[in-house]
Amino acid sequence: MKAISLKPGTTALQLTSRDEPSIAAPDEVKLQVLRVGICGTDREEAAGGRAMAPAGRQDLIIGHEMFGKVVETGKDVKSVKAGDFAVFTVRRGCGKCLPCQMDRPDMCRTGQFMERGIWGLDGYQTEYVTDRVKYLVKVPAEIEKAGVLLEPLSVAEKAIEEAVRIQFARLPDAYSTPEWLYGKKCLVAGLGPIGLLAALALRLRGAEVYGLDIVAPETARPQWIEKIGGHYINGRNANTASGKTGGGAGQMDMVFEAAGIASLDFSLLDFLAHDGIYVLTGIPGGGRPLQIPGAEMMRRLVLYNQAVAGSVNAAHGHFRMAANDLLQSAAMWGDHAEKLITNRYKAEAFNDVFTRHSPDEIKAVIEWA
Repeated sequence: MKAISLKPGTTALQLTSRDEPSIAAPDEVKLQVLRVGICGTDREEAAGGRAMAPAGRQDLIIGHEMFGKVVETGKDVKSVKAGDFAVFTVRRGCGKCLPCQMDRPDMCRTGQFMERGIWGLDGYQTEYVTDRVKYLVKVPAEIEKAGVLLEPLSVAEKAIEEAVRIQFARLPDAYSTPEWLYGKKCLVAGLGPIGLLAALALRLRGAEVYGLDIVAPETARPQWIEKIGGHYINGRNANTASGKTGGGAGQMDMVFEAAGIASLDFSLLDFLAHDGIYVLTGIPGGGRPLQIPGAEMMRRLVLYNQAVAGSVNAAHGHFRMAANDLLQSAAMWGDHAEKLITNRYKAEAFNDVFTRHSPDEIKAVIEWA
């Protein structure tokens, strides 16, 4: 079968041939890969960045944002059958720390986890894949066209859930309603796929959402967020030094960071309200020194009872939350979520998607079937 592989630490990306996998255990499931999303992690790998091949191999099949169809199951698998749509999760635990033993590899404490398509395990940019059913999430047929968005949405789901849990644990009035986010003002900084999907999840929970970026208001990303009832803030007009957004939005109960720009990330604290929560999901690149008003930031965090949390990866349950939210999104806004997929490529055109990033691209995918 065909596969897109990379020699880690190089830019040697190629369309290669691998043996088609088969069911090797009674709890395994075989999927035909239909499409795989491309994100910044994939492009970083393709540029020679962080990646590791499986033990005993020189190359790594990349890709972790997958969507497929069940073609075969082991004899012990009862939860899915041939013809069902599904995705596999990404991270595999170390098996040593308590979170991994509890099937929460997203919270691994040893750092000895592996990730399909990224670190130590082949990924999903190929025609067929197999894995254990415990790593599979069934996807309703109604959201087949948007199903490839499950993985990036799961990242947003986890970050939002963590932020809400922290607020419930520390705010005396949080238990007055089970829907803490309803009516809360939330700033999403960085309107890439994860930022836009976070905005979708927050709007489904009744939050008042503001999206911050530096693109022109008439372009696709601001228009997309406004379609779901959000508001766009042009970062070129925002005054981070005073916490003013330029649109009169005021300060925010939650800031969801999805930009991965260190200088911006620190500035976003200016937008945070008293008792607010700031959750970071972006990973800044580079190592250039950065000057920040550290003392002032620490005073604000302490005197305003603010909280800051980082969040990475997602657990099995967050993938299920993502599937539920995509179903709700379809009921509210029709096919709006799948409009995030702006660029589609065949596997043979892999060089185009990994080396070019068009200005109007939101989410690019490789279509395998």
